[in-house]
Amino acid sequence: MVKRAIIFVLDSFGIGNLPDADKFGDEGSDTLGHIDQFAHENNLSFKLPNLLKLGLGKAYTIVNNKTLYLDKNNYDVHGYYGACRELSSGKDTTSGHWEMAGCPVLFDWGYFTPHTNSFPQELLNKIMDKSGIKGYLGNCHASGTDIIRDLGIEHIQSGFPIFYTSADSVFQIACHEKYFGLDNLYKLCETVRELLDPSIARVIARPFIGDTPNTFERTGNRKDYSVLPESKTLLDVCSDSGGNVIAIGKIGDIYAHQGTTVEIKANLLPELCNKSISAMKTYTADKTFIMTNLVDFDMLYGHRRDIVGYKNALEYFDSRLPEIIEALTDDDILILTADHGCDPTWPGSDHTREHIPFIMYHKNINKNIGVRNTYADIGQTVATHLGLGKLKYGESIL
Repeated sequence: MVKRAIIFVLDSFGIGNLPDADKFGDEGSDTLGHIDQFAHENNLSFKLPNLLKLGLGKAYTIVNNKTLYLDKNNYDVHGYYGACRELSSGKDTTSGHWEMAGCPVLFDWGYFTPHTNSFPQELLNKIMDKSGIKGYLGNCHASGTDIIRDLGIEHIQSGFPIFYTSADSVFQIACHEKYFGLDNLYKLCETVRELLDPSIARVIARPFIGDTPNTFERTGNRKDYSVLPESKTLLDVCSDSGGNVIAIGKIGDIYAHQGTTVEIKANLLPELCNKSISAMKTYTADKTFIMTNLVDFDMLYGHRRDIVGYKNALEYFDSRLPEIIEALTDDDILILTADHGCDPTWPGSDHTREHIPFIMYHKNINKNIGVRNTYADIGQTVATHLGLGKLKYGESIL
């Protein structure tokens, strides 16, 4: 019997605020529910039939004790359905993914809090000394698209990189691929990662192209430089046991390339779906774990507060689910989940502290798994299915 596990992380697809959301300023946030409400109030078609057949609507009802407007057809569900609460103290990509893989973040990340002069001057001086750059732009909290629009021309003329941060534990660097150079950007990010305190989760390279503010756009050559997880994750356990760990999209970066056996680069939903389906058809050995992050939901729509774009992206992914399910074997499990919320109706541009869906397809079983106390139940379920033994955190639903 060949057993495989496939996880799609719908980045930022929250389904209702967590009980402690008020501590994060997120009480009342609800990524899915507010998109659904917006579509209903504006007479927009919003259909997710395949996700609803797997139990998404029932999972939402478990969390919120109300029914989605789009869930009115009373579909026969053929999946395990429920939700997870976050044990980690954040609402960021790294915490969500690590906890999902059995390594919750039980310490506080470091953050750059001021909205101007965000980075300590001592750190900036060290970066300039070690990297050889003569100056920098930004040094503030900012939206990635706004800051290249506002500072892109000055960056091209001066050659100075653009430094900025957000509510996440992150140091972001935006540079033009042509005028600054992609390799130079990556080298600068590596230098900054070496100089940063390990409590800062990620340095992110944000390359862009274009020649005017109206044509500047970020490219698919983003690269994340993460700190290493504190302990072994599901990825390590699987690869150490001789299994295959296929990381698609930014998964390799998130886990600092630790525990992966194959990394597949892909950008935007169509390519991410295509390469995931291709991997499902290619990697067919026992103990194969395929994990894909669908970053579009967060990067293009959640942070930019684009409600219609988020809705359309969900419908696109839903339309690809039959192909994904068709690529499964009877002994595979397919898990659809998220890493945090990013409510596109919420004030600001940051993530939101929410429940995540835990939807699993396996041999047409219909089962309510309730609200789980940690994302780590997802990783433990995969470990159980693949015969990897028990992880330190999490309880399997199998």
